[in-house]
Amino acid sequence: MAETLRRVLNRCSAARTGENTSESGPPLLLLGAPGSGKTALLFAAALEAAGEGRGPVLFLTRRPLQSLPRGTAGTLDPLRLQKIHFQYPPSTQELLRLLCSAHEATGPVPSLLLLDGLEEYLAEDPGCQEAAYLAALLLDTAAHFGHRAGPSRQCGLMVTLQTQEEADGGEALQRALLQRYFPAQCWLQVDEAGPGGHGFRVCLEPSGPGPRAEWRVTFRPDGEMTITPWPNQTREPSLEEFKL
Repeated sequence: MAETLRRVLNRCSAARTGENTSESGPPLLLLGAPGSGKTALLFAAALEAAGEGRGPVLFLTRRPLQSLPRGTAGTLDPLRLQKIHFQYPPSTQELLRLLCSAHEATGPVPSLLLLDGLEEYLAEDPGCQEAAYLAALLLDTAAHFGHRAGPSRQCGLMVTLQTQEEADGGEALQRALLQRYFPAQCWLQVDEAGPGGHGFRVCLEPSGPGPRAEWRVTFRPDGEMTITPWPNQTREPSLEEFKL
């Protein structure tokens, strides 16, 4: 999933590199503070996958998106939008029921499974055992979709998790546990606000082939998202600089 997100960030920033669209890669955890653009990047990844000519995208979130993020490729492409299937489980129990029933579902097999706002579901059952069960079920569901799709096909998995500046011991332990299930990670950190809007520094750790990389994401007052490579990238960034 890191490569899908890398393609999104590179396309928007015009920093094209050799890109591999054949593999979904390991599950990815997208982390950041409230309002850091996690949902916007998740939706951009949905649009990217929807345009690859594979299966539909299953987008799970607790409530409908208030607006579609602007400034990403395909935002206004009706064919891509039609391939994104939204479902809104209102509680942890409903989310678990939906994931368990995926093994009985018929119809087109999703090529990408997205969950926005994992922390909202974990808040209902904050224990590490519950977090591990939900994470394992997400991975199992993605693996099942990949198996149904046929040989050499995978279903990617990407999940957003809100972080706090001062996480208590329980939250830190829960996050460390989730990172074991999601080896690829992308961190968003508040950058200094400029005259054109508020910005965030993005660091992608692919946990596999491909280097770490950084970008600056800026959201303008009208909601448009712009992405540029982080300036003066002369070394591989350390995720320790991003962890709260």
